[in-house]
Amino acid sequence: MEEPRRRGRPRKDPTQLARWTPPEGWSRLVAWISPEEKKALKHVAVEADVPVADLIRSLASGLAGGVITHAELVGHVTRGKQVMEKIPTLFERDDRFRVVDRPRPECAWVFDGAGVGTEKLDGANTRLTVRSGQLVRVEKRRNPSKAQKQLGIIDGWYVDTDAEATEDRWLRAAAGNTDVSGWPDGEHPCEALGPRIQGNPLALDEHLCVPFDTEAPVLPDVPRGFTELRDFLATLESRFAPGQLAEGVVFHHPDGRRAKIKRKDFQN
Repeated sequence: MEEPRRRGRPRKDPTQLARWTPPEGWSRLVAWISPEEKKALKHVAVEADVPVADLIRSLASGLAGGVITHAELVGHVTRGKQVMEKIPTLFERDDRFRVVDRPRPECAWVFDGAGVGTEKLDGANTRLTVRSGQLVRVEKRRNPSKAQKQLGIIDGWYVDTDAEATEDRWLRAAAGNTDVSGWPDGEHPCEALGPRIQGNPLALDEHLCVPFDTEAPVLPDVPRGFTELRDFLATLESRFAPGQLAEGVVFHHPDGRRAKIKRKDFQN
């Protein structure tokens, strides 16, 4: 049972609203934003433990001071949203959480033949930042807590790994073993794989990261029907680790939409 929420510090005069006087020369900025954008701001504000208003001022201050460029800021948000949003499963599920032959409406484009399939790799979601062929940052996915979900925060986000933290050891090992010398500058979402990650279903001998945006194995002849997909996944060999079964398939639409199906979705 949750504890009752404590009341904040009472105002000196409870009949008067609290007021804040901005510094001279400051102006108020008003913008309409989508529910998804509002949720994204809440994600970061909750993680940083600051009000959303302070977060926006911090972003503006960083741009004004040259700490971050507009390209870095906008590019980071665009790539982050694409990677971290919840990817829908192709089919609805029954009360035992198995998929049933009932396509989800938001995935109709897959059954219309749009998009391309890639192998879904079973590892840990990470993001590597590269500058001039050098690895400069390693991040991992963080999922919202129960309390954050109650605030409407559903999708995950990235946080920095810690070189001293035991739980980040193998993610950083995977990043360190990955040759990024030919990667373009930017933030690259990856799947970290290896002997000490997610049970190593691909039976790899070393830890490494596979970037979604450049090396995800493409599957050109993936079927689109329920029975056909079930049979296809039952024997689909990993293109990344021959001899091992692939976890599943992710379909990618040209406009950025994605949908997934895993072999175990038919087995639960």
